[in-house]
Parts: sequence; structure tokens; C-alpha cells
Amino acid sequence: MKPNILYLMAALLLAGCAKETPVQTTHFLKPTPPSRADTSLMHQGPYGEVIRQAASTYGVDETLVKAIIQVESGYNPTVVSKSNAIGLMQLKASTAGRDAYRMKGRYGQPSPRDLKDPAVNIDLGTAYLSILQQQLAGISNPETRRYATTVAYVNGAGALLRTFAKDKTFAIAQINQMSPTEFYQHVQKKHPAPQAPRYLWKVNNAYLAMR
Repeated sequence: MKPNILYLMAALLLAGCAKETPVQTTHFLKPTPPSRADTSLMHQGPYGEVIRQAASTYGVDETLVKAIIQVESGYNPTVVSKSNAIGLMQLKASTAGRDAYRMKGRYGQPSPRDLKDPAVNIDLGTAYLSILQQQLAGISNPETRRYATTVAYVNGAGALLRTFAKDKTFAIAQINQMSPTEFYQHVQKKHPAPQAPRYLWKVNNAYLAMR
């Protein structure tokens, strides 16, 4: 084979290699939305009207409710966890269920049968989100407040605020000095519950995919 032909073949091979895009790796907790082709996080579910009504009644972001349902149960109303969290929004009767009942002026707590009813579960879960929002109301940035509400849903507002300060007022003041990205990173590094960073990442990705 002639030398000039060899050079031509080598040049073509190098050109082909240059067009290949290198694989980029990112930390799995980076707060970026999933691909629009990933429909697993875009499930809107069959309960749209119930969600809209509950979100309107309690002043909660409708998309956040949908994202939490997607992550908690994948829109399966019969799911029961090992810790006895039940239904679409994975509510525990003796904690979130009781708090939501109290907010609605009711005594006691919902039964397991109640929590497997999609309409009841969504109503009580959204009511509980509104309780958390009230506890975090001093956070001024809406995106940061959404992050905080998400983390509080899985581990409580108190546990989150204590990662900043023992005093709630001072903790919120500290949060208000941060950008949403800085707050997000703080949760990833400082929250004592190992599931909190992962939960925030999953719900945030679901939220961004649904918008």
C-alpha cells in the first residue's frame, strides 16, 4: 500500500475519533433536571383534580405535591412501608396524620384504611406540607423554601433547622443569607439523616421534570 494512502486512512481515523463526545460523569446528588425523555419522573398520575384541589385549599405548590407522590409511592395508593407509612404520600398515622387532623380541627388520627384512600391521603399529605411551610415561613427565597419543605417532609423541620442553629429564628436568618444552591449543598453535607440528601435530590429532579 502506498504511503500517501496510509496517511489518508490515518487522518480519517483520527477525524472520526475527534467527533466522539467524551462521557461526562456527575455526582448523583447534583441538582439538575433529568432528561425530558425520562418519563419515569414525569408521571402525572390519575389524581390531578384531587391534587389541584388540595394544593389550592392549603396553599401548597401543586407540582411539589405531585413530585412527592412520584418519589414516595410511584402513584400506588396501596403501598405500605416497613415503618408503616401508608399510601400515595406515605403518611404515618401517628405523626403526619395526627398533625394534619389537628390542623383540620379533628381529634385522633386517620386509620390505615383512610390513608389508603387516594383522596384522603392527598388531602392529609398536602395539609401536612402546609404545616411544614408555616414552620419554615421565615425563609424568604421561594426555591430555598421549597428545598427546605422537601427535606422537612422526610425528616422534620426541627432536624433541618438544627443543622444551622439551635434557635429557630437564628437558623432561618442563617438560611436567608444563602443562595438556593448554597442551601442545597448544605443539606448534602450537613444533614445528619443519611436519607435526606438523596430524598431532596430525587424530589427536586421529579419537580423539575414535571414543570
